[in-house]
Amino acid sequence: MRDFSWRYFESTGEIDAYLLYKEHQSICGGCTQGNETDSALPQPEGEAVAD
Repeated sequence: MRDFSWRYFESTGEIDAYLLYKEHQSICGGCTQGNETDSALPQPEGEAVAD
């Protein structure tokens, strides 16, 4: 879901997709639920990369 919302935001600029992305990020945090593609997503400008 995070991957989809980021890609949708990236291609359309739809703010609701970005807000969904951020909500998922805050709920899930750094969890990895077997979805390795999330780590390949570019970080939005101004966002700190959490290691």
